Amino acid sequence: MKMNIAVIDGGFSEEAQISFKSADTVMKNLNNTAYRAHRIRITDKNWVYDPNGKHLTVNKNDFSVLLEGKIIRFDCALIVIHGTPGEDGKLQAYFDLIGIPYTTCNHLTSTLTFNKYYCNRILDSLGFACAKALLLRSKGDYTDKEIIDYLKLPCFVKPNDGGSSFGASKVTTENKLREAIKNAFTHGKEVIVEEFLAGTEVTNGVYFNGEKVYPLPITEIVTPNEFFDYDAKYNGESTEITPARISDQLTEKIKSTTKEIYEKLGLAGVCRVDYIIRDNIPCVIEINTVPGQSAESITPKMAAIEGISLEALYSTIIEQAIK
Repeated sequence: MKMNIAVIDGGFSEEAQISFKSADTVMKNLNNTAYRAHRIRITDKNWVYDPNGKHLTVNKNDFSVLLEGKIIRFDCALIVIHGTPGEDGKLQAYFDLIGIPYTTCNHLTSTLTFNKYYCNRILDSLGFACAKALLLRSKGDYTDKEIIDYLKLPCFVKPNDGGSSFGASKVTTENKLREAIKNAFTHGKEVIVEEFLAGTEVTNGVYFNGEKVYPLPITEIVTPNEFFDYDAKYNGESTEITPARISDQLTEKIKSTTKEIYEKLGLAGVCRVDYIIRDNIPCVIEINTVPGQSAESITPKMAAIEGISLEALYSTIIEQAIK
């Protein structure tokens, strides 16, 4: 008997448009022999199931849908919401309450990893190299001088609780710092200011394949932009080189680090860890627990290079979720 899988897209943030593209990929690649996929869209206005334009409201009491007199109940939620509420633990906590398994990290781990500042402080305490940073809960928490004295220039300013590089900027001169902070606060409730790490940017996808934590090939990011911003990620303004042009020794070091992070933080499903390699040391930038699945996204390309079909990948994370 086919399992009913809710493919959940949308969200409350600017990343919704990316989520729609990710869901398109998932819907095209789910094994339709084993699963019956139902696309559910969650927005700040409503939760709907929209088969053939019927626009049916989801019952939030048990996450069911009434279709043609029959109630559809879901065996698993495949979450592809980037940002809140799909990546910050809110949706995970909801599914825990009503007893529906899901394909991402649990709500506690999701909450931690979505908070860039606290996640990196935890990683730092566990011995992983991370950039120095300051957390701003209001625009006046630190003076420009205090920030620059601690982090130096250039530095990065970005929302502490956002993704896809919305609101992120590289600051090279003191007179641009306050403007960058103000801009970041328009995209998030907290802002993180990080030291600039000069080096090679790479990213490493990872998942549990049913037997072990399995790092995917490492991708090197080369962009003419100041950093791997939205245009670089989604508008083709970057070159992604897989496998990355790094030594075998460094490749193994990064994969080992990714695997260790996955295990120590209790990650689940498909995740991605971003690094800057500085002085031959991989420094963690951030962890993505719901990485993009669109045609432009990196993780599906990593899987393809490894010879892992998306159908097999999605089947694996569903089967692990329902165990």
